[in-house]
Amino acid sequence: MAYKYAIALTGSIATGKSTVASLLALNGMRVIDADTISHEILDSSSAWVKETFGEQYILNSSRVNRSKLGSYIFSHPEAKQTLEAYLHPKIRDEIKKRSEKQDSFQFPYLIDIPLFFENNNYDIKESVVVYTPKELQLERFMKRNGYSKEESLKRIATQLPIDEKKKRATWVIDNSKNLKHLQNEVENFVEKMKEIYL
Repeated sequence: MAYKYAIALTGSIATGKSTVASLLALNGMRVIDADTISHEILDSSSAWVKETFGEQYILNSSRVNRSKLGSYIFSHPEAKQTLEAYLHPKIRDEIKKRSEKQDSFQFPYLIDIPLFFENNNYDIKESVVVYTPKELQLERFMKRNGYSKEESLKRIATQLPIDEKKKRATWVIDNSKNLKHLQNEVENFVEKMKEIYL
């Protein structure tokens, strides 16, 4: 049975989830990253992408041009559906396989799933949300991606509001201050896991 010791790690665009995933790994937690898996699967599906969306989305004949494809997908809902219908089952299978291996250690591990609450694809009971207030989220997103406020809000709106995710989470890691504060939050979370499971 997969996901017995799994905890979903989630958040929203620009709340700092990737930073938290790295900090958790540095603190000895094991993390399965859905994004990394989806990139691997997308790159190995370049022939399908070329056939489905066209040659302009392929870099030097083998790798998928993710940012170009991403821009297209975001403004064409039907193309987004096509891509997701193709990728998601493959991503789920790979995550399940890695999860079964992690369960054998009988200690919690994290599965970094950006759209955990939106898609409801995983039978995982516990979750931890990386939380940033929405004004700060917008500010960080604009700074990081160089998008206009309007474009940034459009991207953020494709996900469930961060305050809603915070309400649904088992635990919250607060990323509203500086990196030192975030490191403390992560360390406290790891200690909590040891208290509960060891």
